[in-house]
Amino acid sequence: MSFGFVAYHYPKSEYVEEFVDRCHQVCEVLTRQQGFLRAEVWVTPEGDAVVTTGALESPQAFQGAFAAVGRECPEVVVFDERELKPRQVHTLLSRQQ
Repeated sequence: MSFGFVAYHYPKSEYVEEFVDRCHQVCEVLTRQQGFLRAEVWVTPEGDAVVTTGALESPQAFQGAFAAVGRECPEVVVFDERELKPRQVHTLLSRQQ
């Protein structure tokens, strides 16, 4: 069983590309963490949200990986005036047959 996440970011229109870059920075840190499986950055067709998806081997790997993100690039995890509303992060458990 793997542990996934979907994170929605709602930047103001003039900051969408900056948020894409920020999400790629997070993905770069994640790729170096134990238990990492995958991560991708998406933008909605309307351009109103930047969405990061990913998977790690376990909830513990997820917690460790995001602790590393907080240490290595704390400036990208802070909510600030560039965002229209708070981020939404949903965690997922795989249900593969």
